[in-house]
Amino acid sequence: MMVRSIYLLLFFCCVVSAGYYKEDPPPRPSCPQHCVSQSEFNELHRKLDQLDAKLKDNINCTEELKRKAKITVAFTAAVGRQGAIGPFKSDKFLVYRRVITNIGHAYNPKNGIFTAPFAGVYYFAIFYHAGGECEAMLYLYRNYRLMVMTSDHATRHDTADNGGNSVVLYLDKGDRVYVCLAANTHVWGSFYHTTFTGFLVHLL
Repeated sequence: MMVRSIYLLLFFCCVVSAGYYKEDPPPRPSCPQHCVSQSEFNELHRKLDQLDAKLKDNINCTEELKRKAKITVAFTAAVGRQGAIGPFKSDKFLVYRRVITNIGHAYNPKNGIFTAPFAGVYYFAIFYHAGGECEAMLYLYRNYRLMVMTSDHATRHDTADNGGNSVVLYLDKGDRVYVCLAANTHVWGSFYHTTFTGFLVHLL
């Protein structure tokens, strides 16, 4: 009886083993498929690195724009003297001593010269009031080079004259801008009539 039981057990094991090996083993990934997956992963990693670099560049650009936006340079000053200034026998620096606004302190009221603290694009304007009996003429210079001027000729019937001009200039750091009164001409300095204005448009 025991021998018969052993034979039955051995037979059952053989049947189970035969049934198990009749089924195909699960397919294993081939080498080409594995290589393609690794290539796709490497490409994705490369693109992520590029996006990360672009993000850092954008952050740096944003910070630079914020820094530039905080920089303000602007001034307005008037001659501030009573009565007529001029005429003189030669051209004279016109010093605008009465400062109205001087953000950034780039304008010097002691000598009338604006010195660019940064390279950039700047706007300047000059205005004057003068008597009509004498010619009026102002020159605006950048580093000894004439940029713009404003003038009016003398007339007997015109008791007063007003004039002005403006210009947009590219300035390097340290460039100087100033105004000269032409020889044999005059302007009025009272009541803030004759003014010099400038401000930074944007940095470069």
